[in-house]
Amino acid sequence: MKDIGKTRFDSERKQMVLELGRKGITDQKVLDAFLRVPRHVFVEDAFQDRAYGDHPLPIGLGQTISQPYMVALMTQILQLSGTERVMEIGTGSGYQAAILSGLVEKVYSVERIKKLSERAEDILLHKLRYRNIILIVSDGSYGLSQYAPFDRIIVTAGSPPDVPKALLSQLADGGRLVIPKGDRYIQTLTVIDKKGDEFITSYEGGCVFVPLIGKYGWNE
Repeated sequence: MKDIGKTRFDSERKQMVLELGRKGITDQKVLDAFLRVPRHVFVEDAFQDRAYGDHPLPIGLGQTISQPYMVALMTQILQLSGTERVMEIGTGSGYQAAILSGLVEKVYSVERIKKLSERAEDILLHKLRYRNIILIVSDGSYGLSQYAPFDRIIVTAGSPPDVPKALLSQLADGGRLVIPKGDRYIQTLTVIDKKGDEFITSYEGGCVFVPLIGKYGWNE
């Protein structure tokens, strides 16, 4: 990643990370990733002064950048060792992909809205110069069969109760899928581990995401 140097946001970012620790984020690698990534770069200029508060912010086109705690929690739940190939469904602002970039081997991030993907590309690949992120404009409910299998899959949009089978089929043996599922307005953060032909499901509490729009998600 490009060295962005010292900014007026450094102390706010450190305070955000301290707060994440107080809220139960214990994986030091995850906390270090949050220290490295400049969240204010991913939000609109009008919201930069609120960039390090623990709340979602609008990024246009009816989408949001998730609250830091939820990004950190989902990242921690992935249990990353550094060698994984990860598929992210819902690039959005690009912030989650940036966090993952420093923790895994490669990130494949899918976004259905072309303008959002182009904006994320400008930030991730040109401004910050990440080299292990591939951005794709597509219906994320299909996944990315051409790059499968994935060691980890993270979905940053709310899925219907039936998780898209395409995503399950693209998970490597021993892999993990983290996905919010429920209805269009409130979901349960769901963890699915693949062990051979078996999928083992556990739950991590309630959450609220924008809906996963697509053929195997919700209608627009």
